[in-house]
Amino acid sequence: MDGNTPDIKRGRKYDQVIAGARDVFLAHGFEGASVDLIAREAGVSKATLYSYFPDKRILFVEVAKQECASQAKRALEVTTTDVPVREMLTGMSYKMMSFLTSNFAQRIFKICVAESDRFPELGREFYMSGPKLMEDRLCEYFEHACARGELKIDDMHLAAMQFQELVKSEIFVKMVFNIIEKPTQEQIDRIIDGAVDMFLARYGT
Repeated sequence: MDGNTPDIKRGRKYDQVIAGARDVFLAHGFEGASVDLIAREAGVSKATLYSYFPDKRILFVEVAKQECASQAKRALEVTTTDVPVREMLTGMSYKMMSFLTSNFAQRIFKICVAESDRFPELGREFYMSGPKLMEDRLCEYFEHACARGELKIDDMHLAAMQFQELVKSEIFVKMVFNIIEKPTQEQIDRIIDGAVDMFLARYGT
């Protein structure tokens, strides 16, 4: 499978297949997730599964895209135009951290990295449906905040990526390399308070 992910068939068992595949990928990783196991978990026949997803890689990409997009959307539910910047950044950070430290996010990230050389579309799709979506939505909010005079930002996209990295600092990489299994609430509070303070010190008015 080279290039972009092909159009996905949508039908009455689509959600059922996605839900089953999500559980299997999470439990067994990409290599360990057999088509037989996915079909059994989803409660469908192999023929039905193949009618939706003729390639396991296509199915994995779709699962990762949906999960990342869903989490990014939830993380930015507070981005209405009248929410003060510190309140918005803090609330979004806790939702973002909840996803980043979840078992699913950690597993999906490691799978995407492991498979990115053989199947580069996995990494591209993961990036477009996760960090890039978050970046675009943050930029949209920043424009409103700048118009209100609460922020002063010349490069919206750079600022959005910087903020995401501030929220990820220390905890995410330690979890990826199995230095820690789960952060404490105190560790999460420390990272988020520091991320918001640093961002506002640079871009706040």
